[in-house]
Amino acid sequence: MEAEESGAQPPSAAPEPSGAGRHLPDSRRLQRFLCFGSEGAAYHAKDQKLGLENAEALLRLIEEGRGCEVVEEIKAFSQEGRAAKQEPLLFALAVCSQCSDAKTKQAAFKAVPEVCCIPTHLFTFIQFKKDLKEGMKCGMWGRALRKAVADWYNGKNGMALALAVTKYKQRSGWSHKDLLRLSHLKPASEGIAIVTKYITKGWKEVQEAYKEKAVSAETEKLLKYLEAVEKVKRTKDELEVIHLIEEYGLVREHLLTNHLKSKEVWKALLKEMPISVLLRNLGKLSANSVLEPRGSEVAIVCEKLRNEKLLKKGRIHPFHILVALETYKAGHGNRGKLWWRPDEDILEALDASFYKAFKTVEPTGKRFVIAVDVSASMTQKVLGSVLSASTVAAVMCMVVARTEKDSQIVAFSHEMVPCPVTADMTLPQVLVKMYEIPVGTTDCSLPMIWALKTQTAADVFIVFTDNETFAGNAPPAMALAEYREKMGIAAKLAVCGMTSHGFTVADPDDRGMLDICGFDAGALDVIRNFTLGLI
Repeated sequence: MEAEESGAQPPSAAPEPSGAGRHLPDSRRLQRFLCFGSEGAAYHAKDQKLGLENAEALLRLIEEGRGCEVVEEIKAFSQEGRAAKQEPLLFALAVCSQCSDAKTKQAAFKAVPEVCCIPTHLFTFIQFKKDLKEGMKCGMWGRALRKAVADWYNGKNGMALALAVTKYKQRSGWSHKDLLRLSHLKPASEGIAIVTKYITKGWKEVQEAYKEKAVSAETEKLLKYLEAVEKVKRTKDELEVIHLIEEYGLVREHLLTNHLKSKEVWKALLKEMPISVLLRNLGKLSANSVLEPRGSEVAIVCEKLRNEKLLKKGRIHPFHILVALETYKAGHGNRGKLWWRPDEDILEALDASFYKAFKTVEPTGKRFVIAVDVSASMTQKVLGSVLSASTVAAVMCMVVARTEKDSQIVAFSHEMVPCPVTADMTLPQVLVKMYEIPVGTTDCSLPMIWALKTQTAADVFIVFTDNETFAGNAPPAMALAEYREKMGIAAKLAVCGMTSHGFTVADPDDRGMLDICGFDAGALDVIRNFTLGLI
C-alpha cells in the first residue's frame, strides 16, 4: 500500500521511517481507518460511528483499482493484531465486498474466514453489509456471500465449530440459524453436519438421528459436548452444573443467570478462566464471596496474577493490570450495584503483576522524548478509564523507561525540565517525582524546541496532558518541522489529551502527527502502531 511513496512493497511490511512529515497518502489514511476507525489525525477513546463518510480514502483506493491491496491490508491488520478496535476492519471488509469491482469483491469474500475470527465478527460484518446496502446501491445475499458464510462454517472442524457457536450465539440482530438459513450451507464433514443440524433443528433431532448409529470417537466427543451444553440449560442442580463445567470445559456464556448466583459454580469457572477474563471479574468474584480471605480460590487467583507466562500469553499490558487494580481497590463497580471488600492478598498480587507485566511489552527500538503535564488538573479521571491522567502519564513514562534504551522524560514547568524516571522506580515513586516539579503551562511545541536546543535525538515525541494543549508562540507542526529539518530526523509527535473530548494539534496531512482524545487500551495499540510507522 506504499507504492506511491517509496516503490511497491508488501502491505504488512514496515514502512520506511523517512516518510514522517510528508503528505498523508490514501494508503496511510486507510491504515489509520483500519486501526481506529478514522482516516484523520485523531484517535477517540469513545467509540465513533462508522459510515462511508469516514472512509473516503478507502473508496478512492477501490476506485483506482487498488481494492485487492486494500483487502490484503485488512488481512494484515487482523492477523498481526494491529487494530485498536475490530469494527473498522469488518466495516472496511464489508465495503470491499459491496463494491462494483469484481476482483475486490472476490478477494473480500475470500478473506471473510481470516478476518472474522469468531462468530461475533461474522455477525458484525453481515450487519455492516446490510447497513451499506442502501448507500452503495447493491444487493446483499448473492451467491458470493452465501459461499463466504458457508466457507466460514465449513472451514472449522466439528468440535471447534461447536465451541464457537455455543459460546457466541448471536449479535447485531443476527443468529447462527439466520446465517445457515440464508447461506444454504452444505456441510463439508459429519462434524459440521451435526452442529448445523443442532443449530437449525435442535438437540432432540440430533439425538434421534444418532441414537443407534455407530460413530467415531471424534463424533462421540462432539455429541457428548452438545449434550452437556443442553443439559446445563435445563438443570438447577448445582453439582451437575459444576460437573459439566469441569468435564466439558463449559464457560460462563453457556450458563443461565441463576447458575451465576452460585459461588461454587464461579469456583469451578475460575480454574480455567483466562487471565483477561479474571481481571474483569475480580470484583464480581469477591462480591459473590467466591474469593474469601486465605481461601484456596484466592491462592489460585494470586498464582495466576503472578504467572509471567500467562501475562505474556494474554498480551496483558501494565495499563490493563492497573485498571483492574484501581477498580478492585475501590470496592465497587462504575455501574451496577456490586460492592465488595478488597482482599489484601489479591491487592498484593495485582501490584506484583503490574510490575511483571512490563516484561510483556516489546521494545520498539525508537528514541523517545516523553513530555508530561504536571499541573494539578492531571488528577482528573481519564475519559474511558478509572485512572487519573497523572497515573496514566506515570505508567506510560515507566513503560518507556523500562523498555526503551534511548528515552528522555521531561515535564512542563517554567521551561522543559528533566523528570527523573528510572527503570527501577515504582509507580508511587514516579508520581512523587512528578508532583515535586513546579507547574508550568502546557505548550505542545516546547518538547521539540527543548530537544533542538539540547541537540537531543528523538524519533518520537509524546505529550501527556489532561486537556491543556496551549500552542504558545510557535504551532507544534512548525516546531516539529524545524526540528526535523535541523536535526535531519523524521520525528513524530503524538499528543494525548486524556480528559479531552476533542482538540486539534496534529496537522491532518502530516503522517508524523497524531492526537489522542481520552485514553483506553486501544490507545496503547494506536501509539505503538504510530511509533513503528504502521499507521
